[in-house]
Amino acid sequence: MRKVGIGIIGCGNISTKYLEALKHFPMVELKAVADMRSAAAEKRGAEFGAPGLRVDQLLKRDDVEIVVNLTVPLAHTDVSLAVLNAGKHVHSEKPLGINTVEARKVMELAAQKGLRVGCAPDTFLGGGHQTARKLIDDGAIGKPVAGSAFFGCPGHESWHPAPGFYYLRGGGPMLDMGPYYITDLVQLLGPVAGVVGSTARPRSERLVNSPPMKGALIPVEVDTHVAGTLEFDNGAVVSITMSFDVPQHSHSPIEIHGDKASLLVPDPNKFGGEVKIAKPRGAWETIPLSHGHADGEFRSIGVADMAASLLSNRPHRASGELAFHVLEVMEAFQTSSNEGRRVKIESRVDRPAAMPAGRATGQID
Repeated sequence: MRKVGIGIIGCGNISTKYLEALKHFPMVELKAVADMRSAAAEKRGAEFGAPGLRVDQLLKRDDVEIVVNLTVPLAHTDVSLAVLNAGKHVHSEKPLGINTVEARKVMELAAQKGLRVGCAPDTFLGGGHQTARKLIDDGAIGKPVAGSAFFGCPGHESWHPAPGFYYLRGGGPMLDMGPYYITDLVQLLGPVAGVVGSTARPRSERLVNSPPMKGALIPVEVDTHVAGTLEFDNGAVVSITMSFDVPQHSHSPIEIHGDKASLLVPDPNKFGGEVKIAKPRGAWETIPLSHGHADGEFRSIGVADMAASLLSNRPHRASGELAFHVLEVMEAFQTSSNEGRRVKIESRVDRPAAMPAGRATGQID
């Protein structure tokens, strides 16, 4: 099998998860890592047996076909544009851009150059979420009618070593955590037609409780509690809350209610988890997972799927088109809250193809 060469730009916290996960997939081969901080690139490269380079050096390498953009959200667009201008496919961490204006630049340039854009999250390709998808597709819950999605925490300043960017433009709970939930909902239910939202910002500063910044105050530039309603093309209506202002809660991550049964979908920030179904007035039944990539951290499966798609000339699943649609949906919550109206979603995207059932770890097609 020909291996697709992979380069990583951004050697921060999340890069370790990507680099560890790449080892599972035989269709990819790590060629180099890069960072604006030379020491960070050299350190991460040494850990994973790859050259640690400057960004411009990585972009000049002929053996790198896909570049994974793991920079902070404010840099996503500029780095993705640089990758595309270097003639390489790009897979970005979420969000695709801090707004749809920025993200559209990436999609338009890729189209001009005949290159592919991929984007996190790829957790929806995990066994828990693909099992839920199969149940819906097989008619186990009937016609989807309603649902809920909930994420709440007291803020990332409780654990992250440098949490400031979560509260700057391009951050906030919707742009940070919303991609996991809304991407999963779109692959389960299809595209979103409209959004109604309300937002709040109870604090203008946050106190950092984690080293090395413990005791520092960081400014809050974005709303930190976002709630509202997603109206899907298929008629389903899903309530959603994304918040950095929740001390503790007992909500399920995602529930989908059909006209025949209800479905509990696992945490979309993870690949596996329990899938449960219940009929009217019946008990919850745990469903055995029909798909692999559930027991572990596979936060490069979207990159591997893009590589496999290049080898077999098919669409990739964690696509830029999907990420753009999700970004437009997320952006609409703030617009709706600010303007007091329902926002129509203009972009449309097909549900990504379901993963084949019964594949072993590392297998895609």
